[in-house]
Amino acid sequence: MIVPLPQLLAVSAGLFAIGLFGALTRKNAIGILMSIELILNSANLNLVAFNRIWGEPSGLGQVMALFVIGTAAGGAVVGLALILTIFRHRQTISADEIKLLKG
Repeated sequence: MIVPLPQLLAVSAGLFAIGLFGALTRKNAIGILMSIELILNSANLNLVAFNRIWGEPSGLGQVMALFVIGTAAGGAVVGLALILTIFRHRQTISADEIKLLKG
């Protein structure tokens, strides 16, 4: 069964909206990172959906999605490392209480 493009785009828009809402309203730094991952997953869904619709034989959409997944994994690793370091020094991961750049 082939899912039509408008339905795929609706699911992607829903994922993006949920991720954006979570990134803007969460106070927990790990929750913010997970919301950013949702936003990147919606972009991946768009890449794969448009690649399937346009019938690109080289699979450029899937290749781009793999690059986005790899970049997101690297970003998550760096983000979690920063959060662990901040937690060791401040004993909190609340985004409201972290003011490292203030003088």
